[in-house]
Amino acid sequence: MRKLSLTVIGLYLGILAAFSQTSTTDTGFKSRKLTFDEANFISSYYTQNGNNAAVTGGIGSEKLNDISNSIEIKLHNWDRKKRKHTYDLELGVDHYTSASSDMIDLKANSSASHADTRVYPSANWTMENEQKGSSIGAGGSISKEFDYLSFGGNINFSKKTKNRSGEFSGKLFTYLDNLKLVYPVELRSGSFIPREENYPTAARNTFGTSLSYSQIISQRLQIAFLLDMVYQDGYLGLPFHRVYFTDNSVHVENLPGKRLKIPIGFRANYFLGDHLILRGFYRYYHDDWGLNAHTFNLETAVKITPFVSVTPFYRYYTQTAIDYFAAYGKHVAADTYYSSNYDLSTFNSHFFGAGIRLIPPDGVFKLEHLNMLELRYGHYSKTNGMNSDVISLNLKLK
Repeated sequence: MRKLSLTVIGLYLGILAAFSQTSTTDTGFKSRKLTFDEANFISSYYTQNGNNAAVTGGIGSEKLNDISNSIEIKLHNWDRKKRKHTYDLELGVDHYTSASSDMIDLKANSSASHADTRVYPSANWTMENEQKGSSIGAGGSISKEFDYLSFGGNINFSKKTKNRSGEFSGKLFTYLDNLKLVYPVELRSGSFIPREENYPTAARNTFGTSLSYSQIISQRLQIAFLLDMVYQDGYLGLPFHRVYFTDNSVHVENLPGKRLKIPIGFRANYFLGDHLILRGFYRYYHDDWGLNAHTFNLETAVKITPFVSVTPFYRYYTQTAIDYFAAYGKHVAADTYYSSNYDLSTFNSHFFGAGIRLIPPDGVFKLEHLNMLELRYGHYSKTNGMNSDVISLNLKLK
């Protein structure tokens, strides 16, 4: 994992060097040449523990470690009609080790399933007409790991109100996924040889729309309303999730082939002064599997100096179980659909932490174009006993 992280950091520093001589003086001239805007490097380390692993039927270790790195580069230019074109290119790489995934084969001391690497590049384009207060855009993405391949696409638009105090945004998106059906060893047929090309596959499709309206109420208050609608079809469970019945028989998780999700949210930002900003968020979620959830989030940004900010945050989340969830050994033969995945159970969770952001006028570490460094830590806990910690670093180059 250290080698992976250093490779990405090295690539980022190469970008830093390449653009360190680029002039960023704003003369008001709208260049039609492609111009560097900013780059972001984000690296995070995540670790968790728990005793409700879905791979072993809702019991067993959930221990997992994940290191994630991503590089984002933004470029822009203007066309003949003075419309701004923005190009957002991103490459992400995650690597994890998982105790529960290692139990796909219950008899193995360790197997290839204990670790995996995910690579996910994406590209997005936006064209903004500043005179009309409107924009359109499109994008695409790929995500690849051993047992999963996903292709994503989106189109989006936005339109400001006449007085520019409000903005309506919309987005249509889709993910077309293909997953290998990696069953638990004892549930594989006959003399199956676990080579990559031998695994059967299944499709999973996601189609959705996101709508939002934001409004400036006053110099201090800004609000936004958000609505999503997401429809999924195909293989919506995971083939290596075991489910144990009351008769001690073991089965593969079986869930309906369709799912409709509807989250509705509200966001408000209030500026108490030059040194304090309050950001609040609420979301209600419902789907046709019977899951209902509420999310409450509060974050503040406290300016210690003009160039140093502290950002404590807290999130409370609560949900009900889907209709098809039951704990280890509780499902019965009459059940058509069944899962012992505790992510689909009833639970409450708390996520809290803080960050510190540095934006020195002469650049971070005296590097002129490295204008922001942010370090964040968060602790997450669920009422079923799962706990996790995450620490992340964000560097911005302009």
